[in-house]
Amino acid sequence: MSARPPSSVAAMVAAQRRVQAGRLALAAFAGAVVSAAAVGLLGLSGWFITGAALAGAAGSAAAHAFNYMMPSAVIRLLSIVRTGARYVERTAGHEAALLALAALRPQLFAAFARGAPDRTLGLAAGEASSRLVEDVDAIQTLFVRLSSPWAMGAGAATAAGLALLAGLPAMVVVLAGMASSGLGAVWVGRRVAPAARQAQVATGAFKARLAALSAATSELRAYDLAAWAVEETSTAATDMDAARAEAARRGTVALVWQAACAGLTLGATVFAAREAAPALVALAALAAVTGVEAAAGLANALRDNGAAQGATARLDDLASPAHSRPDPPVPSGAGLQTALLGRAVVPPDRIALAGPSGCGKTSLIERLLGLRSPVEGEWRVGGVDAAQASPAAVRALFAYAAQEVRLLDATVRENLRLAAPHATDDQMWAALDDAGLACRLRMSPAGLNAPVGPDGARLSGGERRRLSLARAYLRDAPWLVLDEPTEGLDAATEVRVLDRLERRLTERGQGLILISHRATPLTLCRVVIRLGEREPTRQAALS
Repeated sequence: MSARPPSSVAAMVAAQRRVQAGRLALAAFAGAVVSAAAVGLLGLSGWFITGAALAGAAGSAAAHAFNYMMPSAVIRLLSIVRTGARYVERTAGHEAALLALAALRPQLFAAFARGAPDRTLGLAAGEASSRLVEDVDAIQTLFVRLSSPWAMGAGAATAAGLALLAGLPAMVVVLAGMASSGLGAVWVGRRVAPAARQAQVATGAFKARLAALSAATSELRAYDLAAWAVEETSTAATDMDAARAEAARRGTVALVWQAACAGLTLGATVFAAREAAPALVALAALAAVTGVEAAAGLANALRDNGAAQGATARLDDLASPAHSRPDPPVPSGAGLQTALLGRAVVPPDRIALAGPSGCGKTSLIERLLGLRSPVEGEWRVGGVDAAQASPAAVRALFAYAAQEVRLLDATVRENLRLAAPHATDDQMWAALDDAGLACRLRMSPAGLNAPVGPDGARLSGGERRRLSLARAYLRDAPWLVLDEPTEGLDAATEVRVLDRLERRLTERGQGLILISHRATPLTLCRVVIRLGEREPTRQAALS
């Protein structure tokens, strides 16, 4: 069965709109009711106040004849309806948006993971966090503001209907004023959208820079670079503030335009309805003001849409899939072959890669595992070119402990379960024992529930590496791939860890691919391939 291609962010949003269609429809209906009730409330209030004042001025007979009860009741009804409909609109709209965002974030994370390795893994932690939090929050307007056109339509229809009571010319003026307001909102929205997108980008850049500098706090203090870090942060913050200020400045034009439209429409409506009764003139005038205000909601929606478009573009850039075959072949076994070896190897064979720093040992392994863009013909896995094979199927063959250890800010148990979600406590303790870390953790009252801190800050460098090693031990895979597994360990600890690794490999029949600058770990392997020379050499032959 062919794999379904990953969806774009726009397609994900569209899918969530369909899922939340009921809540969004309710929010749109409620928004229309709010707008209609607001226009009717203000217009009727204007008519009622003017009519009551004129009745009082005409004498006691007219005052007693004037019907106060019915307008008062309708005004109260419209007030209650507007308040209740506003509650429904906000509740339904925001509930739909929050549920949609809760569903979108895991989908986007999965899309990031499926993306091109060079792009996804090259993303700074702060930038990734910004995109998954800030950018996803920004696109909630694509849900919340869906009711704006309906609210504008209902407000326009109600305002036009009330203005018609004062005469056809008054209705035409009101419609013209609302049209001018709406068209101006579209024009302003096009001007604001690029600035809003730039503000979103600048915000992401500021957060990424701040996260990068925060991660290097120890080094910055050690080299007395605190002032430089403050300057760097200030520069990024200044850029962000400037982008936001520009977006706000352009948005101010919308406010000025709306105020001008409201004022001109009010004056023109009063003039057009001059021959109607004074109470109807007041009704038409206030209906005109609220009608223009209803159109202003469109301007707000267009302004927010600019930021949403910028966020969508940034997310789309990261979530776009890596180029791959529609039906990638699946390796038919765990055999490996590369020109460096000259022949295929299978578990329990053991291979070591040695050579000076920078000669490409880690990059070679990362291309095999799909953590970098693969090179055609460099590796064959199970008879299939690794560059053409299914990345998920290839990765399933390997348990990997990277040179650069990454740990969650969580407990030891949660970090271990990244490799084996269903591992039992006994299996975790066994892996920790083989990694030489069990005794240290048994001394802690929390045991497996001991927190490791942000990126393992509560552990020493050697302990972090051994926890990473134990995590790799838990993964049930034919090949164990270890990149500098004893770096940072003292000689005695290194010997214990390697002795247990030798025993583990023998008992499990697992293959080993090892990278190390140290001589002792290389003794585990039957073949040592030395890179960094004119021609890679093999130190021993496979038995």
